[in-house]
Amino acid sequence: MGTSVKLVFIYFLMQILGALFAAPIGLVYGYVVYGRLAVAEIQPMLMSMAMLFGFLFMGLYLWRKGYLKNDGRLYSPVSVSYLVISLIAGWGIIFLVDFVVSGLHFLPDWLDSTFEALQSDVLGLLCITLLGPILEEFLFRGAITKVLLRKYDPWTAILLSGLIFGIFHINPAQVVGACLSGFLLAWLYYRTGSLIPGILIHILNNTLSVYLSVTYPDADTVRELLGESVYPVCLGFSILLLIFSLLMLNKYKLPDTDIKNLEL
Repeated sequence: MGTSVKLVFIYFLMQILGALFAAPIGLVYGYVVYGRLAVAEIQPMLMSMAMLFGFLFMGLYLWRKGYLKNDGRLYSPVSVSYLVISLIAGWGIIFLVDFVVSGLHFLPDWLDSTFEALQSDVLGLLCITLLGPILEEFLFRGAITKVLLRKYDPWTAILLSGLIFGIFHINPAQVVGACLSGFLLAWLYYRTGSLIPGILIHILNNTLSVYLSVTYPDADTVRELLGESVYPVCLGFSILLLIFSLLMLNKYKLPDTDIKNLEL
């Protein structure tokens, strides 16, 4: 558990380091373009650059420490059918999370303005939809879940991994949903030893979130977007898809690995 907490702490340190690297570059850019420091104008770009540098530094750290070393499974796509079923499960968990979060509307969204700023910058969009999901899977499944599985029984490791993933997001409006998603992502990693299913689900989740946020800015949840007449049908169908896909993934025969398959 101590190693997991240390890795999260190092991640935040790398984000601070990324901000320190991004600041002078952004300020010089602002001065060249606007003839002054222009902090307000370049704020989205500064935030995006800081995030990018933080990702690069954390990825380099994980690589240097051996967490990202390919053991023959870590970057395996498993199979096309497994990935498709995993994405169906990801779709189902997105609706489940939306249903839970829509009932927790009283929780504050501390990072709402931050995400709006990032979404206004191309690099910010890339960080949220692609680079962020990849780095977080490297960190939380490739490193933290791997460490937890070595120290605890599978269910305890998956539970702790999901909780750490949720708390890591800090923002109250995201914590519960991130925990639920984290449980699924950790289980998929345990079942396969591969990061690819989790990366694809993570990209799907973040990309859909950005698309809905940009296209329908007045709707905070899918429930608000669809309305009470349509939403229950979509929710029920998605939950059935989630259950079906989990059963399929649980029965799916995987190549022999050092990680024992976890039965539901």
